[in-house]
Amino acid sequence: MTGHMISRVVARCVAACLAASPFSMARAATVAEIANLAGPDRERILVEGARKEGKFAIYSAMIDDQALRPVTEAFKRKYPFVDAQFWRADSRDLVNKALAEARAKAVVGDVIEGGGVSQPLARASVLQPFSTPVNAAWSSDLRDPKGFWAATRLSYFGAAYNTRDLRAEDTPKSYDDLLDPKWKGKLCWTGPAETGSGLMFITFMRLVRGEEAAEAYFKKLGEQKIVNYTSSPREVVNKVMAGECLIALNIFLHHAVISQQKGAAVAALPLEPVVANASIATLAKGTQNPHAAMLFIDFLLSKEAQQVLEKADYFPVHPEVAPRPGLAHVIPKSAGLQSRFLTEDFMFAARAKSIELQKKYFP
Repeated sequence: MTGHMISRVVARCVAACLAASPFSMARAATVAEIANLAGPDRERILVEGARKEGKFAIYSAMIDDQALRPVTEAFKRKYPFVDAQFWRADSRDLVNKALAEARAKAVVGDVIEGGGVSQPLARASVLQPFSTPVNAAWSSDLRDPKGFWAATRLSYFGAAYNTRDLRAEDTPKSYDDLLDPKWKGKLCWTGPAETGSGLMFITFMRLVRGEEAAEAYFKKLGEQKIVNYTSSPREVVNKVMAGECLIALNIFLHHAVISQQKGAAVAALPLEPVVANASIATLAKGTQNPHAAMLFIDFLLSKEAQQVLEKADYFPVHPEVAPRPGLAHVIPKSAGLQSRFLTEDFMFAARAKSIELQKKYFP
């Protein structure tokens, strides 16, 4: 073989290798390719890419100082070359901000994390499907078969009551007990939030009771003149603590537990079946920092990060990380309580009708 022929063979081999690798010098990898990396080089490639990107941002519904800041700081300790920025808001504001950025083609929030965020974003075609080996063996309830989301933490919802003004033995023990005339004007919830709200309560009752029975229940419950707050579910618990409301409905149960452990005059009150739901992480299609964003999603689902959430009194999704013992009485499985799981798909599909019922019976 002549030198010229050898050179041609070598050139063809090099070209073939370059074309075969999405991370070659031939072309830059797409966001979709980075989001679905597989194989033993996954972490190395994400780390190298994240080092070049140098930053990413997460928009999350996690409470700032309690969980969101500790998680991002733990990530920065592990990957100090990435500036992990964050912004905290309730789910509806997270969705609105992500949609606005996508329309403006100026995406800042690379990862959107919260309850009820995946469906409006996916249907607006602003999410990038992704895969991660971290949750590959987890329950199918905790990951989307289409890859649009992965569960990050569990939540359980119920009532909370003021312990100064109401004894435990006098609290309502069922959803039907809430219809007792003695509770008229003494119930409250947050109206506009996607999770931990009156809207979610309505959707859940439709799921467990069926449409006809649920609407009959709403008609009676509406006569109780529930106070509609526009604040967050956490703030509604604060109002119970302050004595502004006797019983809050459909709040995050762990919020009441955490406050009670700190000496506040509030206690959690699970009602059966307990509302269960998962907050999830999504990846923005327009992300400019796909390596760093995927590195963070892997981290958020890891045992290390889930232990940070456990210390913050959240309910981890990682099968090897158990919640704190002090929360056992509001975890259905631990407390021997029945529960029903509200999926992202069901909540979104039921949303329009639930809003209609909310306006009709709980103006």
